Amino acid sequence: MTWFVLLSTGGALAAMAIGIMLPAIAMGRAIAKALDALARQPDAEQSITRTLFIGLAMIESLAIYVLVIVLIVLFRNPLLQYLLK
Repeated sequence: MTWFVLLSTGGALAAMAIGIMLPAIAMGRAIAKALDALARQPDAEQSITRTLFIGLAMIESLAIYVLVIVLIVLFRNPLLQYLLK
């Protein structure tokens, strides 16, 4: 059972690392593209900024979903019941 707990904890940590890195990269790319668009068309600042913030909120929600799923796996692992029998 200790191996199962160690492996599930390691898997949760790996999932959290990947689940945080990829949205962070996406956020960086979105901000870079928005700054590029602002440099090209400063008149469209409000539209670009509004769209950027909506996109960043959607990207950030992915990282929050990963955190919730990892916490569920760590603290309420459904496979742990079968190992205790």
